[in-house]
Amino acid sequence: MSRRSIGTFVAIAVVLVAGVVAVAGLRRVTNDFGLPLADASIIREQAAAKGLDPALIAGVIYAESKFEPRPSAAGAQGLMQILPATAYYLAKLSGGHTFTAGDLATPSINVAYGSYYLRYLLNHYEGNTMLAVAAYNGGLANVDHWLAQARAAGRTLTVADIPFPETREYVQRVLRAEREYRATYPRELGID
Repeated sequence: MSRRSIGTFVAIAVVLVAGVVAVAGLRRVTNDFGLPLADASIIREQAAAKGLDPALIAGVIYAESKFEPRPSAAGAQGLMQILPATAYYLAKLSGGHTFTAGDLATPSINVAYGSYYLRYLLNHYEGNTMLAVAAYNGGLANVDHWLAQARAAGRTLTVADIPFPETREYVQRVLRAEREYRATYPRELGID
């Protein structure tokens, strides 16, 4: 092989490696911008501890905060946007005696409480993810009321039947994000 052939071969190899690295980097930037993921180890841990789909937790976080835990206008805090009053209620249910509202800023605590609440809602609605997600946003009493109305009319409550536009859109956003997280981050979320 001539010196020129070796040089050409090396140049092509460098361009190919650079291309692969650039594509991988672009994919990560695109995912971070369009479908961010942070604290995957916390999500995996809480999913395992609470018997939840990690993609569902990620979907809720995406819909609530897009992984940027700023307090909401209503006072909800952290990645999963939990109201302090809800967190105190969850602390009482779960035996968290040392909880303070400031703890909601800690990702591991926030995701633990949000995941606990998701599990609580899933148990309440006998595993129906749509109803649990609707209650996470619109409130358990509201969803119970809508469900009772639908049953009284001999119907099943569907996403389209949710009377609060915000909650209806929220449920659609979470369920879409859950599918996207499962497809985009299976290794990171431990769902290979």
